[in-house]
Amino acid sequence: MTLIGETSAPPPSGDLIKDGTDASFMADVVEASKTTPVIVDFWATWCGPCRQLGPSIEKAVLAAKGKVKLVKIDIDKNPQFAGQLRVQSIPAVFAFVGGRPVDGFMGALPDSQVKQFVDRMAGQAPADATDELLAMAKESLDLGDLGGAAQAYAQVLQADPENIKAIGGLAKVYLQGGDADQAAEIAAMAPADAKDPDLESVRAALALADEAPSETAAFEARLAQDPDDHEARFEIAKALAGVGRWDAAADHLLIIIEKDRAWNDEAARKQLLTVFEAAGPGSDVARQGRRRLSSILFS
Repeated sequence: MTLIGETSAPPPSGDLIKDGTDASFMADVVEASKTTPVIVDFWATWCGPCRQLGPSIEKAVLAAKGKVKLVKIDIDKNPQFAGQLRVQSIPAVFAFVGGRPVDGFMGALPDSQVKQFVDRMAGQAPADATDELLAMAKESLDLGDLGGAAQAYAQVLQADPENIKAIGGLAKVYLQGGDADQAAEIAAMAPADAKDPDLESVRAALALADEAPSETAAFEARLAQDPDDHEARFEIAKALAGVGRWDAAADHLLIIIEKDRAWNDEAARKQLLTVFEAAGPGSDVARQGRRRLSSILFS
């Protein structure tokens, strides 16, 4: 993983440029192009223009730093796929993306045009499978399909056990499913300083649940007698937040702030921000609550 401020080294040329064969064509070109665009250069030892074009393509591929690969195929030794692609003269160049040919040219081109071709292909990299799975999982989670979300997040973690978005998402799935212990176990897989909205939401919700009082009858009785009993209202808000009733908890906390914003070293405001975090920054609770909070603080 490259950290901010570091410069990532380009992949070794052996990973980007290789000699292909008919036997390896499916693996080196078709399958490989499903993750990274692959340029195929059909050439032969007797071909003068091939010797001119070859170094030019190699230079452009290396300059693309891993966004495209090159497979060089000697058609005299490997005629099968050259024939299938109807190669009639060489050099013949084909670009594969997503398992199929999408572009190409024949004959030697100037270095500038070769570079343009390679750069264009490098920009056609297929969507990253991890990103697609994460997007699918997030959509399922937003729609309440916890099973579908869990499956997609688990697929990401199987390939990348340290993926923070997948850890946070899966923890949220378990939390919404009512399994706080499993949610805490999943969340603990991430480093303590890891930043992700879902992960931070789960951590905040778990913290609120840990500090929530189990009984509120006495506090409710006190509040009924004295609406300005901030301590009783605060404990009720904590209990509501502990079971995920963010909107009701926020209402109580905003009432305290409106009546006495400095009460108990601004405990209500601090608790309210944690509720916003647990509900999620994009939630209605957070958006509407922040507007009400601003109105109170700047009135």
